[in-house]
Formats: sequence, C-alpha cells, structure tokens
Amino acid sequence: MTMGISFCLSPRYRLDDECPWLEGIDPSRNYWIKVNGDRNFTVAIGGLMVFCLNEFKQFIRQFRSLQPGEHMALPRIADTCTIHCVSPNCYALEAQINNAPVWHLFEQETLDSLLMTAHPDWKCAPSDVELGRKFLLRSFEQTAVTKN
Repeated sequence: MTMGISFCLSPRYRLDDECPWLEGIDPSRNYWIKVNGDRNFTVAIGGLMVFCLNEFKQFIRQFRSLQPGEHMALPRIADTCTIHCVSPNCYALEAQINNAPVWHLFEQETLDSLLMTAHPDWKCAPSDVELGRKFLLRSFEQTAVTKN
C-alpha cells in the first residue's frame, strides 16, 4: 500500500488574495508582509539576495525542484532563512516573531515571484525605499548580544 502526497488545506499567501498582504519589498530584498492581512501587524522577512546571475539561476532551479518534505537555505548576509516544501503548491518561509519560530505559508507562484526580486537587475519601487529605512531603524532599536 502506498501513501499519496497529501494536499495542504492551510491558508497561505497568494498573489490573487482578496486581502492585501504584501506591503512591499525593500532594497535589501526584505519581504514586508501584513501577517494574515492584518495591517497593524507587519513583519519583514529576509528574502533572497544573490551576487550574480548564475547564482540566481541556480537558486531558482533548486527552489523549483523542491519536493514535499525537502527544504533549502535562503542565504542572507547576516542570517539564513529556510524554505520548506510542505506539499505540492505549499511552501513555508521560516521566521521569528517575538522570539518564537513561525512559518509563513505561500503558494508556489507567489513565493517564486518574491524570489524573482533577487535578480541582479531588479529595483524596488521608489515607495519601498522607506521600508528599507524602517528596517534599519528597527535594527538600531535591538539590543546587542554580549558575551560574558
């Protein structure tokens, strides 16, 4: 007896969502998301950053070949985010909210579109430059980790 791949019924971010959830993408490729469409609760999730076109192509191929149960690292300069393939057409971006691990679920087309912003020629919308400033201000508000 073989087990079939289960279909994920969990709500996820879609490009054609009735509720607008994407606030923007800043110059550092952070995805600014209104969590569950709540405009009062916005988080910045570190997106894909690459340094050359070949690296971009390799990453996109690797993402598109993910199978359910597989995951891959989404490299960033300061940290790493993980993409999990939950089931066909359901992907999770792992993140932290209030020091708790969370998964933001996306359909494939949506996450693929977000990852396309890593292309070396991509430029953010002029209105999203302010999101980058906001991200920097948030980082200045965090306490530095010290070793004892």
